[in-house]
Amino acid sequence: MTSHEIIQLVTGFIGSLCFGILFNLHGWRLAVSALGGLFTWGLFLLFSFFIKNDPLCYFIVAAIISFYSEIMARVLKTPATPIITTSLVPLIPGSSLYYTMSYAFHSNWIQFWEKAVSTLKLASALALGILCVTAMVQLFFKILARKNKKCSK
Repeated sequence: MTSHEIIQLVTGFIGSLCFGILFNLHGWRLAVSALGGLFTWGLFLLFSFFIKNDPLCYFIVAAIISFYSEIMARVLKTPATPIITTSLVPLIPGSSLYYTMSYAFHSNWIQFWEKAVSTLKLASALALGILCVTAMVQLFFKILARKNKKCSK
């Protein structure tokens, strides 16, 4: 691991920590969210080394971190949404969105559309990763609740 990658991991941690503070997280929720940011960027670096398709990397990392957030939310007895949101901050396609708007502002429509499609792919992959895991966890707990309800009768 190079010093450049270590700096990226530290900034992923700090970025998620700062967003956690903005979301008014305290104590263990803040620590878990900040560690989630570090894990997010670490996983992205790892997967992007093997997979050259950024939207696929975003989807996989978002799914893994969503699962991590759901587990930690159960452990801390707190909603998963703030943990998921702050942990995935390092993956927000900010620079891509910036360049999309810059191309639109300068009326460079060919590059605008290329960058807009790329940005939408990244944002969609992020949302789908979260959605798939959250839906599976909710379904799992509904099935578990029904099974426990049948057993108690």
